[in-house]
Amino acid sequence: MPDTIDSLVHDLNDEDRSRRAAAEDSLVALGAQVVDHLLPILRLGPRDSRYLRAESVLSRLGDEAVQRLREIRRNGPGRLRSVALRVIADSSGEQALDEADRRAVERLVRIKLLSERPVTLPPESRWLAFPADRLDAVVAGLGLHDLRAATVVMGLAATEATSAHDSIAVEASRGEDETAHRVFITPGFRNWRLLYGNSFLDDLGGEYVAEKASEQCGEAHFYSVDTFHDAHVWCVARDGVLVRRHATWGDPEWEGEPLPFELDYIEGRVWIDPSQADGDGVTDANVAARHLSVDVGFMPASGTQGHGWLATTHPAALNSRFKGALPV
Repeated sequence: MPDTIDSLVHDLNDEDRSRRAAAEDSLVALGAQVVDHLLPILRLGPRDSRYLRAESVLSRLGDEAVQRLREIRRNGPGRLRSVALRVIADSSGEQALDEADRRAVERLVRIKLLSERPVTLPPESRWLAFPADRLDAVVAGLGLHDLRAATVVMGLAATEATSAHDSIAVEASRGEDETAHRVFITPGFRNWRLLYGNSFLDDLGGEYVAEKASEQCGEAHFYSVDTFHDAHVWCVARDGVLVRRHATWGDPEWEGEPLPFELDYIEGRVWIDPSQADGDGVTDANVAARHLSVDVGFMPASGTQGHGWLATTHPAALNSRFKGALPV
């Protein structure tokens, strides 16, 4: 059988696409016994041409491979232990890790939090901003659960739906599925905290989330920068009411009266690039964020307070249920 498995692993790099696909299907059919043959490929990383196929096989095996992966975590071989941990997290989530591995991950996060500053936040994204000292009120107002400390790189990866899942289905009391989301709340920056969570903000609507949060904390903002579609959205909500909004492709494009910082540009007292403002107000979400809360990007250690938090939007959906290995 090992010869057969090795032959199929070799065929993952065959020039014939159908032969590659057939080899992958055959490896999946053989089950957990193929794990030891595929982990060395994942350990080499994408430079091995079979990497994506091997990753796909283990992903399709899912929980079926977990027992063998746990054995490797406990007993080796040592060179495969780290990649086994990643595959468990990718295929089944933290809930599939042994207790010892969970404690090890928690210790690593605590250590990393001590030295993670300065940090960098993506200027092309979607985020909510709210007063840093109103964290508890926003958590309660948005119905967030299972808060756990997280580094910035970890939190962003958890909420971007690239390497990890940022939403899962949860069975509701009536037997119907509900969607639970994962969000990341940043450390405090110049007295503001930011909330990231693409699927959460998209499903509920960023403006609605800003209004909901502002009911509890007085003021909240939503920002969205989409360079692919050349689209900017920003809004300010106070005490549950939207007071100012711009959306590049919105109908209407503007809501509310210009804010004081916009008047300086509109009336020509301060110059601004025409691509960032027009006669009605500031159109660039990053410029608005710079004036209203914090200018995202490189966030210096000075002015940064506390640490970030991962949270979920459903009491039955713990962070451990979300699949995907996260960088720390």
